[in-house]
Amino acid sequence: MDTNNITFTAENDVLSVLRLGKITLKGIFQVGSNHTFLVEVNSQGECIEAVYKPTKGEQPLWDFPSGTLAKREVAAYLISEALGWGLVPPTVLRNDGPYGLGSVQLFVEFDPDGHYFNFTDTEREICRSVAAFDYVINNADRKGGHIVRTNRGHIQLIDHGVCFHCEEKLRTVLWDFAGERLPERMCSDIADLATAINSFGKLRNMLSKLLSISEINALSDRANSIVASGCLPQPGLDYNYPWPML
Repeated sequence: MDTNNITFTAENDVLSVLRLGKITLKGIFQVGSNHTFLVEVNSQGECIEAVYKPTKGEQPLWDFPSGTLAKREVAAYLISEALGWGLVPPTVLRNDGPYGLGSVQLFVEFDPDGHYFNFTDTEREICRSVAAFDYVINNADRKGGHIVRTNRGHIQLIDHGVCFHCEEKLRTVLWDFAGERLPERMCSDIADLATAINSFGKLRNMLSKLLSISEINALSDRANSIVASGCLPQPGLDYNYPWPML
């Protein structure tokens, strides 16, 4: 990864539509504690479906600041793209959604059974990078249903509203890889990520609009920590699984 000229792997036309298109409500997802909507986004004849999560629909949490979950969704996308791993669908922050400020993420179609617990052994092996990603972003809620196989056969990650806390919050179903050594390529990508964050360049500037300074510094510390150890973390003595797990 070139830390001096970070480029994003998502197609520019998709991001352009998400950023500039007119948002029209289509429906509401019934599952989940926060209000989440299916929308259409239209721009210059292009129309895509997306998932809209307004800050007004967020339920208060005792350990995360109110009104910040949508911004964390966007930050997770930026980190995925900065790493070059393409794990998170294109996600942007919009001020002009039907219910105001919120994240807008490209909707990915997947079979309801196409989640982590039903993956093949080969697909589960791909999730080693997901385990590393979740440690870096400090994901407090990695359910099996948040790791999906799209109808095009790609592994994608959704639901990142409770990530990037300064304190250790990792709760995940991906302890299958605990203690394993990371491939050199992954370590190199994460090391480059830490450099990019600490260089006060493009990536740092974008993250500063989404996370607090202490959260950004903690993100950098976790990236440096996993590179120094070269291994995926082991579960601690506290509760380290999300609930429900799917």
